[in-house]
Amino acid sequence: MFKKVLVANRGEIALRVIRTCKEMGIRTVAVYSTADKDSLHVKFADEAVCIGPPQSAQSYLKIPNIIAAAEITNADAIHPGYGFLSENANFSRICSEHKIKFIGALPEQIDAMGDKASAKETMRKAKVPTIPGSDGLLKDFAQAKSIANKIKYPIMLKATAGGGGKGMRLCWNDEELKEGWESARTEAKAAFGNDGMYMEKFIEEPRHIEIQIAADQYGKACHLSERDCSIQRRHQKLVEETPSPFMTNSLRKKMGEAAKKAAKAVKYEGVGTVEFLVDKHRNFYFMEMNTRIQVEHTITEEVINFDLIKEQIKIAAGEKISGKDYFPQMHSIQCRINAEDPHKGFIPSPGKITNYHAPGGHGVRVDTHAYASYIIPPHYDSMVSKLITVAQTRDEAILKMKRALEEYIIEGVKTTIPFHQQLLEDKKFLEGDFTTKFMDDFEIR
Repeated sequence: MFKKVLVANRGEIALRVIRTCKEMGIRTVAVYSTADKDSLHVKFADEAVCIGPPQSAQSYLKIPNIIAAAEITNADAIHPGYGFLSENANFSRICSEHKIKFIGALPEQIDAMGDKASAKETMRKAKVPTIPGSDGLLKDFAQAKSIANKIKYPIMLKATAGGGGKGMRLCWNDEELKEGWESARTEAKAAFGNDGMYMEKFIEEPRHIEIQIAADQYGKACHLSERDCSIQRRHQKLVEETPSPFMTNSLRKKMGEAAKKAAKAVKYEGVGTVEFLVDKHRNFYFMEMNTRIQVEHTITEEVINFDLIKEQIKIAAGEKISGKDYFPQMHSIQCRINAEDPHKGFIPSPGKITNYHAPGGHGVRVDTHAYASYIIPPHYDSMVSKLITVAQTRDEAILKMKRALEEYIIEGVKTTIPFHQQLLEDKKFLEGDFTTKFMDDFEIR
């Protein structure tokens, strides 16, 4: 087992990793930008190293600075958390070259799943259901038009190096395809330095359902059931829950087996997530694989009583997994509490928290790095905390979440707490009747 782990991240996920490391008897190193010097992950790590100014490119994305921090503190492993460098194959490779264990996927696994077009082809060969579309990257507009007419509109153009909704265009006819082809490629080139495009059939009334998987270095894989992430805005998740109110036992089994096939197809090692779109007829299609821990890993932990960060560290240290598949025994919901004003288009609201009180009680969990007098910097993601409830049934988990949101006090900045309170009163949400398009018609009061 590792003696010292450097956490190459910030905020709540850095603190989350530090907590598990301490419970495993592993010493920890926090890295931080000058904007994060007062963050809780810095306070609670055994050691802390400043790696640069507030800008991510000069700190949390600066590989030489992070490697230097690991070397001067004699860390023998690096945990990347999520975001930043967590799915950077070059970072994984450099860690290996410096004989520091990267607690995540191997470079070739990240490469295999990072390019969405090649990932789809890998899944097709592994007999994992994929969305009808182009075989690899599109050569030109003429080919795009030909395939669109073959698989029938509507179609979705997607950037192969895309993420966060950039480089994506929904097209309903040839005219929209022509316009989308030009604008999506321009946007993708600017955002990712790569204008490669592929095409997929647009799935109407889709659910976004992901399967948590774990796989070791010895070829054994298991799934830890599903999470429903359909409540999202501009491809950013707002609320997640498990089990999905749309799921059946038969579908859960099929999707779990497909996710394990996906992991084995790339000889995956670690904890990851296979994401699917599920249509209204409960047909499911591979969307992408995230070769890292997810923001919403918390709800899986709550319903199966399982520390996913601990499992991730053990796998990286060379330990075997049980290979047992897990199924939810309870119901858990997570609300992402962001420093944003939901009444003004969710505009970020950085600043000083003047008063802070977290909810508590049985079945309530708060993952956060915030506290009273903490200053939320404007340079990073606006998430302040993750509020999680767990109960025997979905109705009970929702009631518990309502109570927890009512208790949650964050003053000095605007937050999304009022949005979540309104959502939990919505008839369609309460009935489990929603798709990824739910927020398109949701009016903030």
